[in-house]
Amino acid sequence: MDFKPTYKAFGKQAILIEWKAIIDEKVINDILLFKEKIKFQKVDLYSDLIVGYNSVTIKYKQEIFDFSKEIEELKSIYKTKSKIIKKENFIWEIPVCYDVQFGIDLQEIAAKSKLSIEEIIALHSKKFYTIFFIGFLPGFLYLGGLNEQIFFDRKPNPRLKVAKGSVAIGGQQTGVYPNESAGGWNIIGLTPIDFFDVKNEQPCFANAGDKIKFKSVSLDEFHQIEEEIKQNKYKITKTLMYD
Repeated sequence: MDFKPTYKAFGKQAILIEWKAIIDEKVINDILLFKEKIKFQKVDLYSDLIVGYNSVTIKYKQEIFDFSKEIEELKSIYKTKSKIIKKENFIWEIPVCYDVQFGIDLQEIAAKSKLSIEEIIALHSKKFYTIFFIGFLPGFLYLGGLNEQIFFDRKPNPRLKVAKGSVAIGGQQTGVYPNESAGGWNIIGLTPIDFFDVKNEQPCFANAGDKIKFKSVSLDEFHQIEEEIKQNKYKITKTLMYD
C-alpha cells in the first residue's frame, strides 16, 4: 500500500501527521514504524509522540520557528530505508467472563442483532484484535478487528458508572474499561485483569501494535483467576508475534 501522509502545524510546538482516515492494520504498522524512525532521528528534540488510528502528533520541546523546514526533514525521515530495530510485539490472552450478570447488554445486543448470546460470545472471542493506540483513560486499549456482525452503536445516554474490567462494544470497536468510569459502550463481559497499575514499571502491560485475544471463561474460572491475581500468582499468557 502506497501511503502519502500529510503534515501540518499543530500549534507552535507540534506537528500533526495524518494517514488515510481508515482503521487498518497496515496503516497503524506504517505509523508505528515512522514513530520509531522519529524516535531514533530526533531523540533530543521532541517531548512526546502521540499515536492515533491514522495519525501521529509530534510534540516538540521548543517552539518551531520554521515549519516548512521541519516538515521537509520529517518527509525525508519517513522515506529513509535505514534499518530500525523493530520493537517486539506480543499477543496477550485476556480471560473474559461473558456471564449475563457481567454482560449486562448481551441480551439487548442479541435481540437487536438476531444472534444468540452464544453466537455473540463466539464471534467476539475468536478474533485477534490489534491495539491501535492507548487513550481516553490510562490503559484503555483501542482495538481494531471487531467482526461486523457484532457492530453495535454506542448508547445514546452513557452510564455514569461502568465497572473496572468491563469488556464492551462501541460502534465498530471493542475495548476494556481499565478503571471504573462513565461510559457509553455496550457491556458484554468482565475481565479480572488489571490493565493499568501505577505501581508497575510499565503501568499498562500492552503496547500499540500488540494483539489481544479474549478467552471465554466460566464464572468459577473468573473467580479463581481473580483470587490468583490478589495473591500475585497469575500471569497473563503472552506469545511473541512474528512477521
